[in-house]
Amino acid sequence: MAQRTARKSQRLKLGFMNSRLIETEGEQPIFSTRAHVFQIDPNTKKNWVPTSKHAVTVSYFFDSTRNVYRIISLDGSKAIINSTITPNMTFTKTSQKFGQWADSRANTVYGLGFSSESNLSKFAEKFAEFKEAARLAKEKSQEKMELTSTPSQESAPGDLQSPLTSESINGTDDERVTPDTPQHTEARAEPSQNALPFSHSSSSINKHWEAELAALKGNNAKLTAALLESTANVKQWKQQLAAYQEEAERLHKRVTELECVSGQTTAIKSQKTELNQTIEELESALKAKEEELERLKAEVQSANEFQSQKESLALKLQDTESKNRTLEAQLSDLEQRLESSQQEREAFRKSLRSLLELLDSKIFELTELRDTLAKLLEGS
Repeated sequence: MAQRTARKSQRLKLGFMNSRLIETEGEQPIFSTRAHVFQIDPNTKKNWVPTSKHAVTVSYFFDSTRNVYRIISLDGSKAIINSTITPNMTFTKTSQKFGQWADSRANTVYGLGFSSESNLSKFAEKFAEFKEAARLAKEKSQEKMELTSTPSQESAPGDLQSPLTSESINGTDDERVTPDTPQHTEARAEPSQNALPFSHSSSSINKHWEAELAALKGNNAKLTAALLESTANVKQWKQQLAAYQEEAERLHKRVTELECVSGQTTAIKSQKTELNQTIEELESALKAKEEELERLKAEVQSANEFQSQKESLALKLQDTESKNRTLEAQLSDLEQRLESSQQEREAFRKSLRSLLELLDSKIFELTELRDTLAKLLEGS
């Protein structure tokens, strides 16, 4: 019981520490949006693990005291994103509504799921903008460091020691001569000539230490301001700590109540068994419904095929009917022609019959004439 309480209080303290991550002097949000927050699974390095149950506010912060940009997101009092933007970071769009970036300091990969593609594009544009600003700030800080270290480079150890060596006083090995040579007077004049570099090096050393002193004063002022800020926030921290302790006590009481309720585990287990049986029955019913659905899908597919065949047959029937109407028209024309030809043949038959009758009458008359003529010949 005491171990549980200790672990809960430790988690509350961690949440309190996380909530203080963004409460620094001069740090203000410069862009905010809402998104679902994910982190890469530290074990598989492949799957995404959601760190927020719903869409939360994700903001860009600028710390003017340190001249850095950060991405911060809170889920209640818990900081689920605390990433400092560096020039070597890259924000990648993996889909129309999802983007990710790797944070080597936090040893993780953050992922954000947005509600629209426009929100993702705006976040990516701001990331590139602040990344470039971080690069420029880094270059400026490097330039300042180089300017600060310039006097120390001018007064290198070799240069500082040169006025005090025997070579700088008596000349180099080539210039040094014995007292017997005529150049002895020139060798005596060299110390006065070497006094100028010594004074120049001393002024460089003074400038270097003055710059170092100014830098230390600036750092001291920043540390003093940070200390004052920390002192001002101690009271608020204590109030929040008291609130967290009250919450821990309430949770402790709740845990005690739950432990008292744990005596009903037998009934809960029986209910769990019944629920498992019900789940199995529902799963079997669901499986039967899925099979029925597959069968209905097959029937619908066959009905669609029959419908397509019916449509093709209907088209063929329409074509046949049009051809039939054409043939009927042709048949009617032929019947009319046949009827007219029959009428003509009937008229021709009538005319032939009349001609035959006329011919028979003529033949009969000729026969009578022949008989008459024959009688006349016989009588003559």
